[in-house]
Amino acid sequence: MLITNISEAKAQLSALIEKVMTGQEVIIGKAGKPVAKLVRYERSEKPRQPGALRGKIKIADDFDELPGDIAEAFGMVDS
Repeated sequence: MLITNISEAKAQLSALIEKVMTGQEVIIGKAGKPVAKLVRYERSEKPRQPGALRGKIKIADDFDELPGDIAEAFGMVDS
């Protein structure tokens, strides 16, 4: 794993991409803390299947209701 900062990453992006293409991971840091990771893109061999998450996602009954404080901030509620 290669660790670099933003300035070096901007200056050497092509070289970093080449390293990622060989399977290496690159961590980019800002102010000494990691903020991003470059990894090789892996395309899924399996085609997407519509409806694959059916029954696994629940939408709350009040999903479309705007909370009162936000509605008031937009002038949509009589105060």
